[in-house]
Amino acid sequence: MILYYFKSTCDAATIWQFSLQNPATPIAEGLLSFHNYLMFFLVAIGIFVFYFLYQIIVDFSQKSGSNVPKFIDFSLLELLWTTAPAVLLLFISIPSFALLYSLDDSLHPQLTLKIIGHQWYWTYEYSDYVYFPAERFVFDSYSANEKDLPLGSFRLLEVDNRAVLPTNTHIRLLVTSADVLHSWTVPSLGIKIDACPGRITQGYLYIKRPGVFYGQCSEICGVNHAFMPIVVKAVPTDSFLIWLLANILGK
Repeated sequence: MILYYFKSTCDAATIWQFSLQNPATPIAEGLLSFHNYLMFFLVAIGIFVFYFLYQIIVDFSQKSGSNVPKFIDFSLLELLWTTAPAVLLLFISIPSFALLYSLDDSLHPQLTLKIIGHQWYWTYEYSDYVYFPAERFVFDSYSANEKDLPLGSFRLLEVDNRAVLPTNTHIRLLVTSADVLHSWTVPSLGIKIDACPGRITQGYLYIKRPGVFYGQCSEICGVNHAFMPIVVKAVPTDSFLIWLLANILGK
């Protein structure tokens, strides 16, 4: 019962899961909707192609004994198999481009979180609510030791220090790397940003509900690539400000 309650309050992959994780941002909701929209075309195309393959096998098999009409020129068929894929791509590209452009949010962010990838851990930096560079709130996030995990925790997914972010807030992410390529990926948030050495990549988040969201580095970054998980805890804005103030004053 304790294990079930713990998992029900988190957003992480489950055993034998076939569907996507529950979305927590508008971008993740758009990705899920586009996935379902695209599956309709994939199923229709699959049925169409496999039906014709079946007909070809049956009509041209030696056992059928049927005389299939032979033709070498059919202008209407050539027109159809050229225009039909173009029309399908048009129906697919319009919502995909709309979703792609929505990833580049132009709204003024209310919070900036800097994320630095290392071999093999993450560093998070909050600096919007401090007045001096020395007051920057920075901490490292390592994979939690298996011996320290409480009952019901996720092995290889839990960390010692979670990144805490407010809900219903426009958040800007600045992602970079100190050594090799990494990738900051959280499926429930619909975000995957590559961390490149010497370059800062920008992304945006708007988390709609509180929760604990799990992710992992999605770029093969070395021997301990599997041991740098990501945990984001989304809390109401008031709780976030209290947490941030307590950590800044407690340094």
